Amino acid sequence: MKQKLIFTNLVGQAIDTLVAELGTPQVVVVTDTNTAQFVLPIIVNDSKVVASAKLITIKSGDSNKTLDELKNVWMRLAESEASRNTVVINIGGGVVSDLGGFAAATFKRGLRYINVPTTVLGAVDAATGGKTGINFNGLKNQIGAFAEPEAAIISTIFFNTLPQQQILSGYAEMLKHGLLENPDVLGKLLAFSPVYPVFNSEAMMPLLQDSVMVKANIVDQDLTESGLRKALNLGHTIGHALEAFAFKHQNPIPHGYAVAWGLVTELILSHTLQNFPSDEVHRFAQYVKTNYGAFPITCDDYPELIAAMRQDKKNANADSINFTLLKAIGEPVLNVVATPEQITAALDLYRDLLGLA
Repeated sequence: MKQKLIFTNLVGQAIDTLVAELGTPQVVVVTDTNTAQFVLPIIVNDSKVVASAKLITIKSGDSNKTLDELKNVWMRLAESEASRNTVVINIGGGVVSDLGGFAAATFKRGLRYINVPTTVLGAVDAATGGKTGINFNGLKNQIGAFAEPEAAIISTIFFNTLPQQQILSGYAEMLKHGLLENPDVLGKLLAFSPVYPVFNSEAMMPLLQDSVMVKANIVDQDLTESGLRKALNLGHTIGHALEAFAFKHQNPIPHGYAVAWGLVTELILSHTLQNFPSDEVHRFAQYVKTNYGAFPITCDDYPELIAAMRQDKKNANADSINFTLLKAIGEPVLNVVATPEQITAALDLYRDLLGLA
């Protein structure tokens, strides 16, 4: 793996040390409006590099992960006279890492960049692994590139300032990593409460580090998703369909919530198609029901959801819907095709397990 992973709550110090090692003459910080208001002042106080860097601010929220915002970053990089020696530091959540990383990867055929995630979701998902990109034509991450950052500085220092919804959204990706790793890692995650007032960000650090390393070890073996990295799509075929459905109907949902509900449904499919243990499906579904509730769908919504699944990037063609499923915890099965009838049955059971039926 090209990128360095730094786990520390001394974020400003880590940034300054890393930039000194890179020997760059110019630093540009990309952040969003929320992070600029609530987090950036903290880092500015602790980092000489960030305090003196040129700042590019994009609009907050996944709905702004667009070509227009990307063009804005490109334009500001040009105005800053960024060169191939410039280092971009992305400070923020997943939108900043995805869009800022793509801007860096494509401007002048590639600038070096560092990710400093300030959300749980950003830390365990977007900040590592080198996937960059933007949404396009109403679909998630349709335009992008594989381009690993120089480093990701992973911290829990900002998590106590996050709304409950954002913590849970990121935690869903950690649950996915637990399912892909082993029963011990998953068990620790299911025993931890990501809900206020019990939630403790410092106690979360070892779980966060384990989760990031699950992804890092997979990416190290398969950067461009030609094989093993497809395991990280667990929960996402249905999760992305739920996101697209919710956005279309003007009721946007957080990415991690969609993944949590997608994981439940795809574990049901795993039981049907791969004999994944039913007791584990019920245990996981109960955790999701308790912490995430349920996304309200009816059988009338199934055709639209299945149509959205057909647009998923993992599909070999428009006639098949491709999934990553599990035989058991820690045993992913790649490229499993499910029929519309099997998906419909899984959605029925999703509604039943989460109390919608």
